Amino acid sequence: MRPMSSDLEDFWATCQHRRGGRILYSASFTPDLQRRLCEHIGGRDIAAHYGFFSPVRVQVRRPEALGELDYSSYWDGVELPEGTTINEDGVAQVPSGFYHFYKYVSPLRDAKSIGEMENYPLDDMSQWDSSYMGPIVDDAHARGLVVTGFAGHMYETAWQIRGYEQFLMDMIERPSWAECLLERIARQNMVRAVAFAKAGVDRIRTGDDVANQKAMMFAPRLWRKMIHSRWARVWAAAKRINPNVQIWYHSDGNITEVIGELVEAGLDILNPVQPECLDIDAIHARFGDRLTFDGCVGTQSTMPFGSPADVRRRVKELIDKYGRNGGLMIAPTHVLEPEVPIANIEAFAEVCGEYGSFR
Repeated sequence: MRPMSSDLEDFWATCQHRRGGRILYSASFTPDLQRRLCEHIGGRDIAAHYGFFSPVRVQVRRPEALGELDYSSYWDGVELPEGTTINEDGVAQVPSGFYHFYKYVSPLRDAKSIGEMENYPLDDMSQWDSSYMGPIVDDAHARGLVVTGFAGHMYETAWQIRGYEQFLMDMIERPSWAECLLERIARQNMVRAVAFAKAGVDRIRTGDDVANQKAMMFAPRLWRKMIHSRWARVWAAAKRINPNVQIWYHSDGNITEVIGELVEAGLDILNPVQPECLDIDAIHARFGDRLTFDGCVGTQSTMPFGSPADVRRRVKELIDKYGRNGGLMIAPTHVLEPEVPIANIEAFAEVCGEYGSFR
């Protein structure tokens, strides 16, 4: 029997396309399902109970002396439903009444000039504190744990601030408006990514949902010019500091058309690799030696509507096709919704732990 390996060793084996001690696997849950799952296992630590891959997370810290940004002027005289919260970017989140979903109300939805994009309150993160991260990384590595940091969204943050339809129209009719907002957000993401790289984190998480079930949400030329060019710059800056840091990128939907460009820009780990939207075999044939897949278990199919046997069959298929020699981390392709049977979650964890163990 092989000696027990740590998550850190298995992570690097996976990303270097070598066989590690086990396939790393994980899942996340909507609040209602999480509550019922805690009741089911008789405890709160779901990850430990099921053996989920659980990296240590770090983030740059806002200095205590720095006052909070004031977004109140954007909501003066605006009637917002009870329970509405204003998030860290000044966007109103209105409870939908349906589980964890929100309606976004965008503060710049009625903007009349580019000056409103330029002057919108966004933090200058260049003075934020990242000094605490190095010791946390060192301690986690000493315990065999992976460390990850989230650099942010770009397109998603921009449309939430500006308004979904308004931002899409800006990309076509007022590109300078769209690029102004994107560039300001990109600077924040750059600060985070560079801080993570300097601290020695193992993985930098990035992403935007830029596709629907069938295709990109806008012309690839617009994505390339406005969004991808900025992510490529952020990734390159991080890799110049730490060439080994793994760049993780999330987009739901069918992004087949642009995966090659993501890889060329430095992408290492692709998430969530939706089987309902992508030809995973074809993507693996083209990029399997350069990409690690993270996800691949359908949350529109197998997890909610399959049987435990279907879940086990799917996980075994993934391991046999893509994971015997690294390059695969297994997870449902999104947060699990309340209709997912607990029996399917049990089956998922069991088969990942048993069939995905090479010790």
